[in-house]
Amino acid sequence: MGYQSFEDLQVWQRGKELALVVYRSLRECRDFGLRDQMQRAAVSIPSNIAEGCERSPKDFARFISISIGSSSELRTQAYIARDLSIVDRKTAEFIIDETKHLNRMLRALARTQLKKSENS
Repeated sequence: MGYQSFEDLQVWQRGKELALVVYRSLRECRDFGLRDQMQRAAVSIPSNIAEGCERSPKDFARFISISIGSSSELRTQAYIARDLSIVDRKTAEFIIDETKHLNRMLRALARTQLKKSENS
Protein backbone atom coordinates (compact mmCIF):
# COMPACT_ATOMS: atom_id res chain seq x y z
CA MET A 1 0.00 0.00 0.00
CA GLY A 2 1.80 3.10 -1.19
CA TYR A 3 0.88 6.51 0.21
CA GLN A 4 2.67 9.74 1.00
CA SER A 5 0.35 10.98 3.74
CA PHE A 6 -2.95 10.19 5.38
CA GLU A 7 -4.77 12.40 2.85
CA ASP A 8 -3.87 9.83 0.19
CA LEU A 9 -5.70 7.03 2.02
CA GLN A 10 -9.16 6.29 0.65
CA VAL A 11 -10.33 5.21 4.09
CA TRP A 12 -9.36 8.61 5.53
CA GLN A 13 -11.09 10.42 2.63
CA ARG A 14 -14.28 8.43 3.14
CA GLY A 15 -14.13 8.90 6.90
CA LYS A 16 -13.80 12.66 6.46
CA GLU A 17 -16.73 12.73 4.04
CA LEU A 18 -18.81 10.71 6.51
CA ALA A 19 -18.05 13.25 9.24
CA LEU A 20 -19.32 16.01 6.93
CA VAL A 21 -22.55 14.07 6.30
CA VAL A 22 -23.06 13.63 10.05
CA TYR A 23 -22.47 17.32 10.78
CA ARG A 24 -24.79 18.43 7.98
CA SER A 25 -27.55 16.02 8.93
CA LEU A 26 -27.54 17.18 12.55
CA ARG A 27 -27.50 20.96 11.95
CA GLU A 28 -31.07 21.38 13.17
CA CYS A 29 -30.90 18.69 15.87
CA ARG A 30 -31.89 19.90 19.33
CA ASP A 31 -30.94 16.64 21.06
CA PHE A 32 -27.56 18.04 22.00
CA GLY A 33 -26.37 14.90 23.77
CA LEU A 34 -26.90 12.58 20.81
CA ARG A 35 -25.78 15.21 18.31
CA ASP A 36 -22.51 15.81 20.16
CA GLN A 37 -21.84 12.08 20.57
CA MET A 38 -22.44 11.41 16.90
CA GLN A 39 -20.26 14.32 15.84
CA ARG A 40 -17.42 13.28 18.15
CA ALA A 41 -17.56 9.67 16.94
CA ALA A 42 -17.65 10.76 13.29
CA VAL A 43 -14.68 13.13 13.66
CA SER A 44 -12.75 10.49 15.60
CA ILE A 45 -12.68 8.11 12.63
CA PRO A 46 -10.51 10.16 10.23
CA SER A 47 -8.70 11.90 13.09
CA ASN A 48 -7.32 8.66 14.48
CA ILE A 49 -6.34 7.49 11.00
CA ALA A 50 -4.43 10.76 10.53
CA GLU A 51 -2.72 10.60 13.91
CA GLY A 52 -1.80 6.94 13.57
CA CYS A 53 -0.43 7.40 10.06
CA GLU A 54 2.34 9.56 11.49
CA ARG A 55 3.48 6.83 13.87
CA SER A 56 5.04 3.39 13.71
CA PRO A 57 3.09 0.59 11.99
CA LYS A 58 2.27 -1.00 15.37
CA ASP A 59 0.99 2.30 16.76
CA PHE A 60 -0.89 2.94 13.52
CA ALA A 61 -2.71 -0.37 13.97
CA ARG A 62 -3.71 0.73 17.49
CA PHE A 63 -5.09 4.03 16.21
CA ILE A 64 -6.97 2.16 13.47
CA SER A 65 -8.54 0.06 16.21
CA ILE A 66 -9.78 3.25 17.86
CA SER A 67 -11.24 4.37 14.50
CA ILE A 68 -13.07 1.04 14.22
CA GLY A 69 -14.54 1.56 17.68
CA SER A 70 -15.65 5.09 16.81
CA SER A 71 -17.20 3.86 13.57
CA SER A 72 -19.15 1.17 15.43
CA GLU A 73 -20.24 3.74 18.02
CA LEU A 74 -21.47 6.04 15.24
CA ARG A 75 -23.37 3.17 13.62
CA THR A 76 -25.18 2.46 16.91
CA GLN A 77 -26.03 6.14 17.29
CA ALA A 78 -27.32 6.26 13.70
CA TYR A 79 -29.75 3.45 14.49
CA ILE A 80 -30.96 5.39 17.54
CA ALA A 81 -31.20 8.69 15.64
CA ARG A 82 -33.15 6.94 12.86
CA ASP A 83 -35.55 5.24 15.25
CA LEU A 84 -36.19 8.55 17.06
CA SER A 85 -36.65 10.34 13.69
CA ILE A 86 -33.77 12.68 14.52
CA VAL A 87 -32.05 11.74 11.26
CA ASP A 88 -34.04 10.81 8.18
CA ARG A 89 -34.07 7.15 7.22
CA LYS A 90 -32.05 7.60 4.01
CA THR A 91 -29.24 9.47 5.78
CA ALA A 92 -29.20 7.03 8.67
CA GLU A 93 -28.97 4.08 6.28
CA PHE A 94 -26.09 5.79 4.46
CA ILE A 95 -24.24 6.28 7.77
CA ILE A 96 -24.89 2.67 8.78
CA ASP A 97 -23.73 1.26 5.44
CA GLU A 98 -20.69 3.55 5.27
CA THR A 99 -19.53 2.62 8.79
CA LYS A 100 -19.77 -1.06 7.88
CA HIS A 101 -17.70 -0.45 4.76
CA LEU A 102 -15.17 1.70 6.64
CA ASN A 103 -14.74 -1.00 9.27
CA ARG A 104 -13.88 -3.55 6.59
CA MET A 105 -11.35 -1.15 5.08
CA LEU A 106 -9.91 -0.32 8.50
CA ARG A 107 -9.50 -3.98 9.46
CA ALA A 108 -7.58 -4.63 6.23
CA LEU A 109 -5.36 -1.61 6.87
CA ALA A 110 -4.72 -2.75 10.44
CA ARG A 111 -3.68 -6.21 9.21
CA THR A 112 -1.24 -4.58 6.78
CA GLN A 113 0.24 -2.42 9.51
CA LEU A 114 0.61 -5.33 11.91
CA LYS A 115 2.42 -7.34 9.22
CA LYS A 116 4.74 -4.37 8.66
CA SER A 117 5.48 -4.15 12.37
CA GLU A 118 6.27 -7.89 12.53
CA ASN A 119 8.69 -7.56 9.60
CA SER A 120 10.51 -4.58 11.12
